Amino acid sequence: MSKLTHLNRKGEAAMVDVSAKPPVRREAVAEGRIMLAPATLDLIRTNQIKKGDVLSIARIAGIQAAKQTQHLIPLCHQIPLSKVQIDFELRPKAVHITATAITVAPTGVEMEALTAVSIAALTIYDMCKAADKKMRVEGVRLVRKTKADHAASVL
Repeated sequence: MSKLTHLNRKGEAAMVDVSAKPPVRREAVAEGRIMLAPATLDLIRTNQIKKGDVLSIARIAGIQAAKQTQHLIPLCHQIPLSKVQIDFELRPKAVHITATAITVAPTGVEMEALTAVSIAALTIYDMCKAADKKMRVEGVRLVRKTKADHAASVL
């Protein structure tokens, strides 16, 4: 079994020490979707949801969430975010969400991208819950991460 890096010598949860690692440019892309009824998608598309502009508010919520990841995930490092971008694609039965997070830091930015997608989806859910009782958030996953000039793809 591989050594678990988030455990100290006593087997207790501990934050990983990344102080010896150099800061490098890192990027992570995550995706997910929220399944909605076609009628709800039409309401989003035509800006008829009573709570307001769903995608604009979800975009800001996702960006804010990425910036707060260190407060949500207990062993996550505080890292400076250079950029967070949230993109939406309206599909026949879903809103597809993609989040890109970029940093120059000694540790990765995957959790920030995943958090951004998750909170953007939950914001859409919150804004549309009066119109659609059967929404589902699905498929939140890391698509890829890069470190400097090296890329590592994730299924």
